[in-house]
Amino acid sequence: MPRLHEAQRRILQEAKRFNVLNCGRRFGKDVVSIDCLTDTVLHGFPVAWFAPTYKNLTEVWRVLDATLEPVIRRRSEQEHRLDLWTGGVVDMWSLDQPGTARGRAYKRVIVNEAAQVANLQEAWEAVIRPTLTDYQGDAWFPSTPQGFNYFKALYDRGQDALQTEWRSWTFPTSANPFISPAEIETARIDLPEKTFAQEYLAVFVSDEAGVFRRVLDAATATAQTGRVEQHAYCIGVDWGQVNDFSVFSVVDLTTKEQVYQDRSNRVEYLLQEARLQALCQRFSPVMLIAEANAMGTPIIERLRRQGLPVYPWTATNATKAAVVQGLALAFEQASIKVLPDAVLLGELQAYQAERLPSGLIRYTAPSGMHDDTVIALGLAWMGTGARPAARAYTSDFRVEAA
Repeated sequence: MPRLHEAQRRILQEAKRFNVLNCGRRFGKDVVSIDCLTDTVLHGFPVAWFAPTYKNLTEVWRVLDATLEPVIRRRSEQEHRLDLWTGGVVDMWSLDQPGTARGRAYKRVIVNEAAQVANLQEAWEAVIRPTLTDYQGDAWFPSTPQGFNYFKALYDRGQDALQTEWRSWTFPTSANPFISPAEIETARIDLPEKTFAQEYLAVFVSDEAGVFRRVLDAATATAQTGRVEQHAYCIGVDWGQVNDFSVFSVVDLTTKEQVYQDRSNRVEYLLQEARLQALCQRFSPVMLIAEANAMGTPIIERLRRQGLPVYPWTATNATKAAVVQGLALAFEQASIKVLPDAVLLGELQAYQAERLPSGLIRYTAPSGMHDDTVIALGLAWMGTGARPAARAYTSDFRVEAA
């Protein structure tokens, strides 16, 4: 096995159960992956290598066959399967037809060049993830990015502190000390800027302009732990419990910047209510704008009885569009600052606009991703354009442009 360079060793040292490697071309993703696979199979466990297409797996098959030659008991090139004297088994699969791997059990799987897998979400959730159940196995997703697809969603899980079983890294090509810096510089000159950013810097580049622009430029807000004298605050509330996240986003209406964000998952609604009350004690907001759908209405009623200035917001395609468009304009005009939170920035950058058959625009997160931090921030930002007359409780919250 080749000796690993420093960045590759760091990946193995920091690894968790589910690992996403977002790397530039020629970083050495395959070397890390083969090292992981070999270590496990030599200890007698079954492992699997998944590739986007049959063509993608043939080169790795040759490398694994040559590397494991001394301990191979039986090989089947037709099935792309190696049985070792240790008892370990290597299976290699093409994700052109992911269902063929159903019914198998593995200790470790590699989903190589995951960003290129057209049906990655379906393959992972319906086929690959269940194969890890018997051994409580782990998974690796090495790839160069390719837009804001499901690979980006998996990468964002690894950046989310609440997803404790996930870890993700970004390394550019230059992190490989065996690649000439002069060659990378030549590529930078020769290639279009977006292509170089994606292929060599491992930057997630959207195929389209995206709903929110200049997001990273706005990520300069300073967090606050409580109310600053003479400042006014608005809290945006997007409820969630199991599949979605509950997010409380605090915007300083005086400085027009996001100063606090509370994000949680699988927390009972009564506890969420208590956490929101505690947050209100710290910031004394002039208003809370909270989602009224589903469980939102009874929670809002209880909060009102306690004297909190809560205004309900009912999510429809039209009201969501108004929130998103107002927030997008704020980014465009550089009138908002947000916290440099990895989850928030990821959701903002990936946000999509989809034209419906009716001609209307629907704003949503890509498949497999969430938009809870976006909506909570958008609701809080609505407070910057609220009419003074809106201080009285109404049946629903309305804003008009400042």
